[in-house]
Amino acid sequence: MKKKLLIAAILVLTLGVLLLTGCGNDNDADGDGPVRFVIGATPVPHTEILEFIQPKMLAEGIDMQIRTFTDFVQPNHSTQAGDLDANYFQHRPFMDNFNSANGTDMVAVFPVHFEPLALYRSRTENLEDLGSGSIIAIPNDPTNGARALNLLEAAGLITLRDGAGVLATRLDIVDNPLGLDIRELEAAQIPHILPDVDMAVINGNFALQAGLEIGTDSVAQEDKDSISAQTYANYIVVRAGNEDDFRVQTLIRILASDEVREFIESRYEGRVVPVF
Repeated sequence: MKKKLLIAAILVLTLGVLLLTGCGNDNDADGDGPVRFVIGATPVPHTEILEFIQPKMLAEGIDMQIRTFTDFVQPNHSTQAGDLDANYFQHRPFMDNFNSANGTDMVAVFPVHFEPLALYRSRTENLEDLGSGSIIAIPNDPTNGARALNLLEAAGLITLRDGAGVLATRLDIVDNPLGLDIRELEAAQIPHILPDVDMAVINGNFALQAGLEIGTDSVAQEDKDSISAQTYANYIVVRAGNEDDFRVQTLIRILASDEVREFIESRYEGRVVPVF
């Protein structure tokens, strides 16, 4: 009898040790280590800004993993599908248009910066040297295309229909006195074809990647106090319902700091402008 009791006691102790060991492993998976957070971004400046705050996120217990994309489509699809917890590459009008066209439900939660769109010189050096048939490349997506057309109008090259505003398309051009050949191309590809055109309107992040200097290589640019700066700030974006996720809120809190503002201002020297 005593032997049976001793065996039963040993079994109970063994089971207890196994249960405690199992609980310990679950705790490691559920909270003892950093919490994973995956965010998609385009390379410059978005990934660079996120890399700057990566150690700060880790100090808050969040392992922020950055996936870099080179297009404006996959980060949104991946966020909608749940493969990304957030993304950082787009302004609100682009997101709204994407949601409308694709039936997605993403939400812009925090504006980080504005990238002035600029008209960069190539085969033609100055605005006054443009003439009939001069090729001007602009982005082909609706929001950046409208920005580009408004920039061309501000530079005195074309006239748009009254009220076209942020919805302008080439159909809204009512006067093209120089006979410019305005060609719409995928935004990421424009820097690569720059030698084949006279001038090109290029997004700030792609200009940075191509090594273009907005102060010396462009002939016109959006003003930092313009409506574009207010409309086209680049946001942290999440799928609807994830706005209050503590990882997202931690990211916002860290981004909205004087240290991040100073990093952006010193690193990009006006090519990227913080808006928080």
